[in-house]
Amino acid sequence: MKTKVPIAHRFDSRDPETIRDFLAYAYRSKVALRAAPGVRYRFRHHRVDAGSFWLESLEQSTQLDIDVEPPAALVICEVLNGRVDRSSAGAYGRYSPGDVFLATLPDLPCSLRWLPGRVSVCLLDLAVLDRVTGTASAGRVRAVQFGGLSPASPALAGLWRHTTSYLNHVVLGNPYAYREPLVIANAARMLAASALAVFPNSTTRWPQAIDRRAATTATLRRATAFIEEYADRDIGAADIAAAAQVSLRTLQLAFRRHLDTTPMAHLRRVRLDRAHRDLVQADPRQETVSAIASRWGFLSHSRFTARYHATYGFPPSRTLHA
Repeated sequence: MKTKVPIAHRFDSRDPETIRDFLAYAYRSKVALRAAPGVRYRFRHHRVDAGSFWLESLEQSTQLDIDVEPPAALVICEVLNGRVDRSSAGAYGRYSPGDVFLATLPDLPCSLRWLPGRVSVCLLDLAVLDRVTGTASAGRVRAVQFGGLSPASPALAGLWRHTTSYLNHVVLGNPYAYREPLVIANAARMLAASALAVFPNSTTRWPQAIDRRAATTATLRRATAFIEEYADRDIGAADIAAAAQVSLRTLQLAFRRHLDTTPMAHLRRVRLDRAHRDLVQADPRQETVSAIASRWGFLSHSRFTARYHATYGFPPSRTLHA
């Protein structure tokens, strides 16, 4: 999947026809929008488009009834203030500030009644879900099937709020981070993993063939060789398993059995070593710790610094200026 540099878009209008045309263009889908006759209201929209996901903030000042054609992405909403009533495939929900919900299931239309207020929205490419779960190459169509439109628990709703807040402030707010392809790819994987954890879905019911005899040192060698060669690319556990010619479960078992770690933790360690190498070779007049950390996909400067210090015994700034 090609990763792009995030692009910010803003829209602000009080004209109902302009707002309707904008929504149809912005979501590449048919959108029917109804407000009280003669009411002129204000609609504001801010989007950060990262290619495989969009993070948005929408705000409006009246009661809107909205019919949306089936989206081609997973649409996750959070009410910041106001209220949203949603109906999709016979499922009805009423959501207040702090509530998190799926607008609809992929390929199904939905209807919304949105009272004056503000919502945040994440649109996530379905292909990211397939890559995270390892089903992209399994010949499945819409491999991930969601079984509900609300989080499995209030605590998991909090997990989603924390994830999107973290990405907005730590990743997209960092001028070094958001321009690096690995950072944006890792952010997309984080959103996908969070969505799969928060909303009921079919992934835990897929049959997993665990062949303990395949979790050998030979499997581990193939996997680690792939990681060493492609650590600078957007790869995940499913890609590593495919390269090692084993199932995802077998790959995880091999890393746990022989290295007492996980494939992704090993990948992060390899990337940390590459960042260390770049810090040793860098000119401190031209490079920064944040830029190098972002180059290797580390989302947070503070977490990178803590991990680096725990591994090497001193902060990365000392390496850069040595």
